[in-house]
Amino acid sequence: MRSIIVQNPNGEPLDLMQIEESVEKTIRGKNLKKILLIPPDFTRFHSMAGMITEIYYNKLKDTCKIDILPALGTHDPMTEEECSEMFGDIPFDLFIEHNWKTDVVKIGEVPASFVNEVSEGLVNQSIPVEINKLIQDGSYDLIISIGQIVPHEVVGMANYSKNILVGCGGSQIISKSHMLGASYGMERMMGRDFSPVRKVFDYAEENFIKNLPILYFLTVTTAVGDDVDIHGLFIGRKREIFESAVALSQKVNLNYLDEAPAKMVVYLTGKEFKSTWLGNKAIYRTRMAIADDGELIILAPGVHKFGEDDEIDVLIRKYGYAGKTRVLELVDQNEDLKNNLSAAAHLIHGSSDGRFEITYAVKKLTREEVEGVMFKYADYDEMADKYNPDKLTDGWNIVEGEKIYYISNPALGLWTERKKFQ
Repeated sequence: MRSIIVQNPNGEPLDLMQIEESVEKTIRGKNLKKILLIPPDFTRFHSMAGMITEIYYNKLKDTCKIDILPALGTHDPMTEEECSEMFGDIPFDLFIEHNWKTDVVKIGEVPASFVNEVSEGLVNQSIPVEINKLIQDGSYDLIISIGQIVPHEVVGMANYSKNILVGCGGSQIISKSHMLGASYGMERMMGRDFSPVRKVFDYAEENFIKNLPILYFLTVTTAVGDDVDIHGLFIGRKREIFESAVALSQKVNLNYLDEAPAKMVVYLTGKEFKSTWLGNKAIYRTRMAIADDGELIILAPGVHKFGEDDEIDVLIRKYGYAGKTRVLELVDQNEDLKNNLSAAAHLIHGSSDGRFEITYAVKKLTREEVEGVMFKYADYDEMADKYNPDKLTDGWNIVEGEKIYYISNPALGLWTERKKFQ
C-alpha cells in the first residue's frame, strides 16, 4: 500500500475521527483472516498505541482472528491490570508474552564488516538477527507494528523496525545493538536518524524481514501529565514514513535550553517506572542539558529494583554504574558481563562519567542498595516535600530561592543545551 501521512496543516493535534479513518484505510478491501498486532508495552503508555490497537480490535474482532504481541524486549510482561488500562476492553487472553530468550528464531546475521564500518571502527562483531517465531511463521495475512517515534538512547530515534528487531527480538541482537550504541556514544545519536544502530536495523529490514507482511503504524505524541496529543500518523512500510516522523518528533519532542541547569529534578511515575533499567531515562534524556558539576535528582517512588530481567538485576548490583571506561574494562575481565552486553551497555548509559551527580530519591530501595550501584541516595518523602511534583511545572522553577529545571516524565522527549545539538 502507499504510505499514509496524517498531520493537520495548522499543527493542531489529530482528533479521534482522523485516527479511526487512518486505521480504516489500512484494512479497507483486504480479506484478512488472521492478523498480528505488535504494540509497545506499558512503558510506552503515552504513545497512544493502546488506543490504536483497541480500534483495530473492535473493527476486526468479528471477522478476523487477532493475536497481540506486545514488544516487551527485556521488560517485565504486562499484567492484566496494565493491559486493561492501556488497551481497554481487549480480552487479556489475546495478549501473547514475548520471551527474548526462548521465543525467537534466527533469520540472518549483520556482518562484522558492516558493523565495523558504521561504528567507525569501534565495534567489529557480527550481529545475529533473531525475532519472535510468530512473526516469521507465515500464518498471518498482516502484521501491524504500532509505536511511537521519540528520541532514544540506544538507536537515536525509537521505533519503526526497532519494534520488531528489539521489541520482539532475541538476546543477541538486543545485547549487541545496545553495546554498539553505548560504544559509539549516546550524545552522538539521541534525537537523530542514521545512527550506527539504526543502520544495522535498516540492514536487517532490507535483507531479512523485507518480505514479511509488516505494516508500520507510527505516532508522534506529546503529553502534559496523562493528557496526550497525537501530532502525526505515519503509516506504511517504506523508510520515508519513518523519516517524516523523525522530522516531526525533532520539532515537538526536543527541548532546547539556552542555559544548562545546575540542578534538574525528574519525576518517575510509580505505575510506569519500577526499575532503574527504565527509570534511568531520567539520566539519558537530560545528560545533554545538565551543567558540568550539576546535580540530577530523580524522584522515583515506584522503583524497587534495578533490572527488569533477574539476571541483569544481579549484574547491575554486582558492578554498578561505573562509567564507560571502567565498564569496558569489566567486560574484558568478566565472562558474566561479556555474555550480557545489554547489561554492560546499560551500565554505561546510566553513569554520568563523573560529569554530574545523580541522586535517586526512593521509597522501595535501601541506602545500601542505591549507593551500591554508585548513585547517591535520598529519602523520597523528604525530597518530594521540597521538590513537590504536584506543585512544580515542567521547565524552570524557583524552589526556596534555588533555580531548578523540572521534568514530569523523561520518556516523552530529549532535553539538550542548544549548542550541543547542532
